[in-house]
Amino acid sequence: MNARRNSDLLEATRLTRSGQLLEATALIQRALGAPRPAANASPKSRAGETVIEGCFRVIDSGPFAADSTAQDIDRDVAGTQDGPEPVTEPFFPSSRFGAALREKLFKFRGPAPVFDPILPQQAPKAIPEGAQFITGSYTNPAGTRSYKLYVPSGYDGQPLPLVVMLHGCTQSPDDFAAGTRMNEFAEKEPCLVLYPAQSTAANCSKCWNWFNPSDQCADQGEPSLIAGMTRDVAACYKVDPRRIYVAGLSAGGAMATTMAMTYPDLYAAAGIHSGLPHAAAHDLPSAFAAMQQGAKCAGRQTTSVGNNRAPARPVPIIVFHGDQDTTVHPGNGDQVIAQFSPTASHPAAQPKTGANPSAKVERGQVPNGHAYTRTVYRHPSGSPHVEQWTIHGAGHAWSGGSTHGSYTDPRGPDATKEMLRFFLAHPFQ
Repeated sequence: MNARRNSDLLEATRLTRSGQLLEATALIQRALGAPRPAANASPKSRAGETVIEGCFRVIDSGPFAADSTAQDIDRDVAGTQDGPEPVTEPFFPSSRFGAALREKLFKFRGPAPVFDPILPQQAPKAIPEGAQFITGSYTNPAGTRSYKLYVPSGYDGQPLPLVVMLHGCTQSPDDFAAGTRMNEFAEKEPCLVLYPAQSTAANCSKCWNWFNPSDQCADQGEPSLIAGMTRDVAACYKVDPRRIYVAGLSAGGAMATTMAMTYPDLYAAAGIHSGLPHAAAHDLPSAFAAMQQGAKCAGRQTTSVGNNRAPARPVPIIVFHGDQDTTVHPGNGDQVIAQFSPTASHPAAQPKTGANPSAKVERGQVPNGHAYTRTVYRHPSGSPHVEQWTIHGAGHAWSGGSTHGSYTDPRGPDATKEMLRFFLAHPFQ
């Protein structure tokens, strides 16, 4: 029996190395005697969407480590030897092989692809005198979501820009605010900042359900909740309707592309960090494929959207992605650019020469940090419309973020600063 199990696990290793993650998972389940769902079983939740099998526990306290060797490997990956006591996952054998395989196969845990958290090193900074960080909630037929709203100290009832920030998996509004430092920038360039919070009832890893078809259309599912919340806050605080923007990280970045695609009449511009194009997946297998290999067939923004409405206008977009991101393939950043840029701004405008006269490329280096390439594509009218930042050597983390929050890389160019600059330069015309 042990020989058969070892043979199966070795075959699972081969499948993993070749990128066949789902096949490897199924083989491990058979080898370890895990129950298999009935062939006709298809769990459903709200609006008939498919629920991803709940056979894995969400572990927020640290990466799995089954023995001292595996712990050393995990500490090397995390870049620190400090942190909470590791929690073991009983699904895998207690061995170095089990730890390594679990790390490879289930770095995306829970009901949607997620990644191992890098815990904040310090508590978030105090709110400046006169500012507010308000807790609220919004409800419509699709459900209820809570949120945090940052009101800068300089707000006195005058119309201000509104930036909607969509957090990544396992994150919260407070964590995302601390890591991105968007509230600090909202004090310098006065604006309101809205942080919608994903519900654990909707996704136990707090991922936005960007891969569900029912959450990819206007006026239904999570897009309707985020848009409704945006409009509600905008009305209550007399927000400048020409300056409402949306941004997100990872799963939040994927949802931000959906918001820009499905509500181009609401959001003046969008910022996508380590995300994916709109409708890059329609279920779990396609979500894994898009994340690991890059989206293959994302539709252009000029196509119909969900409810058969074509976007009213091309939404200006700024994209950040680390070229060493092993959680969301860097090619997804290219696909977001292709999806949102006008034909004249598409990187393949002149395939014979590879040149694009409407694109301007700049290269730079952060002192003691990452090098980067910034490419600006222009609208046929001549105005800058799409901006792409490739962070060389960076992984899956908010570029230039603070260690007060999770999933940040302080060595990169400041994504928050550049996004806010881009946003304020792109009001509705």
